[in-house]
Amino acid sequence: MQAVLRPDYSTVTEQPEQGATRLQLAMLRTRYAWASGQAANKDVAEIACGAGLGLGWLARMARRVEAGDLNDANCRIAQETYEGRENIRVQPLDALDLPFEPSSLDLVLLFEAIYYLTDADVFFEEARRVLRRGGSLLISTVNREWTGFNPSPFHSRYFSAAELTQALASHGFAVRMYSGFPERRGVLDALIRQVRRAAVAMNLIPNTMAGKAFLKRMFYGSLQPIPPELVPGGATEPLYPLTGSMDLSLYRTLYVEAQKIR
Repeated sequence: MQAVLRPDYSTVTEQPEQGATRLQLAMLRTRYAWASGQAANKDVAEIACGAGLGLGWLARMARRVEAGDLNDANCRIAQETYEGRENIRVQPLDALDLPFEPSSLDLVLLFEAIYYLTDADVFFEEARRVLRRGGSLLISTVNREWTGFNPSPFHSRYFSAAELTQALASHGFAVRMYSGFPERRGVLDALIRQVRRAAVAMNLIPNTMAGKAFLKRMFYGSLQPIPPELVPGGATEPLYPLTGSMDLSLYRTLYVEAQKIR
């Protein structure tokens, strides 16, 4: 049988010591601040955890943190970072076949990974299976309706806010949706948007995090290294509940809280 070749997701994963913009770091901190606010004394799992940048933050609040990634290199980085932490366990895992017992978790996280899943419906069923009644699935994802949207080369599908709400509801979740990180409206910001759209249209955006760092320095100046472990503090941004009158083209990210109701 021929082996299935998977993309090397480590090339599109935020890694310790990579250079990051203030906006990028604020996005990282915002999603883990949001999740940790719901993790107190709970059994938590982060699926597709990458290098595990936020696991320590979650573990400050949670009873236990399970985590894993399809990429072995990402798992090794996270395992080394949190070696000896009694309430953190990292293991290789597949989001479509979670290695957890039914009704064993209170909170499941999937951050910036839903668009890589080959079958999101299977993941939604797996998340529902492992969650206790009343438990929640938290998802963050780039907003495909944002004017600056640029798809990853490895993506399977990007959901719109409406599509994601409908899909989760069909799997027995009650959904609350938020947007975040609205575009700034200054003259320089408008110029950067125009250049970015032109680069996307001409397929000039690099496919790897390392390649993107060069463009980030050009547009945003000096970069800060990503720490191996995020800690509370630092800049975060508010989340805005979605309303029918909201212009989603202005917001970079979507945040979903899906509570298991059946």
